[in-house]
Amino acid sequence: MPTQKTAVITGANRGIGLELARHFASQDYSIIGVCRESSAELDAVARSVIDGIDVTSEADVRTLVDRLRETTIDLLINNAGLLQDEKLGSIDFDSIRTQMEINAYAPLRVAEALVSQIPEGGKIVNITSRMGSIADNDSGGRYGYRASKAALNAFGRSLAMDLRPRGIAVAQLHPGYVQTRMVNFGGLITPQEAAKGLAARIDGLTLANTGSFWHSNGEELPW
Repeated sequence: MPTQKTAVITGANRGIGLELARHFASQDYSIIGVCRESSAELDAVARSVIDGIDVTSEADVRTLVDRLRETTIDLLINNAGLLQDEKLGSIDFDSIRTQMEINAYAPLRVAEALVSQIPEGGKIVNITSRMGSIADNDSGGRYGYRASKAALNAFGRSLAMDLRPRGIAVAQLHPGYVQTRMVNFGGLITPQEAAKGLAARIDGLTLANTGSFWHSNGEELPW
């Protein structure tokens, strides 16, 4: 009988992270949810929940590593994120700095901290945004979010190149415009629809397409 695979998902307590947890649990993955504060929904689906974790904190990430020290991680999904708005003329640089910490630095911090526990054939998935595409930016604004997701894409691409010799594939995935709290539930698709598309891209992730930047609908996005 094959060994059950394990998925570690950050920001798993609600929205896209929760739906990804539900999806992969239905595919017989053992789910470890990582978040600041758990939810009843996550508690119901995860094998274990590691809460009280701020992924921007070096100390909290060390705690995460300690809690996962004996765990083989087949799939790491960096999902935790923050969207804020800045407009030219009233740019809040603290807001930009915070988004860089959460959206870009934290996924790299978590990946580096846990990569020794990811075996050959394992996968790292960074939930990014097409707003991180420089080529696709034709509306301006959102300085912090765009820059942080562009940085995440660059980090993910470098991770993919560095980890390819170890047999670990990496993808940057845009979920779509999803009806979550982040956008005041004003999106075009449900978290369940987003998770289904993301899961299809994750299933199709190999060393042949590692480092790519995809929409959950299967479209390859420009950098």
